Amino acid sequence: MADELPMNYRTPAIAEYDGTLDPLEHLSHFENATLLYRYTDGIKCRVFVTTFAKAAQRWFNQLPTGAIRSFQEFQSLFLHQFASSWKLRKMKLSLFAVRQKDNKPLKEYMQRFNTAALEVHSVIQEVKASAFS
Repeated sequence: MADELPMNYRTPAIAEYDGTLDPLEHLSHFENATLLYRYTDGIKCRVFVTTFAKAAQRWFNQLPTGAIRSFQEFQSLFLHQFASSWKLRKMKLSLFAVRQKDNKPLKEYMQRFNTAALEVHSVIQEVKASAFS
């Protein structure tokens, strides 16, 4: 990837990825940060690697020259390599386990419920309402 960095190039302000956290979240943060600058796929390939540390950097360094031909391919290799670090998404039924604790304020329960609901992939309002009651 020989795309030139633009004159106004800025390193995306995202945390380094060391291989221990959810790679999908890291990739999502990277994609969102680079949308602002309209990076080409070639530039994304060059910049994405600068977000790596520790195990992620070691993995990238051992890739053979020419192994990555597009950012889509880079994403796929990255997600496959760090699949064991994916954060497991909770099931909708897990919301029914969130209960208001005795002698605890409703506000605290609502905060715990909302936090749990954010961890469930594509939960619909009907399920939320049923689990909350």
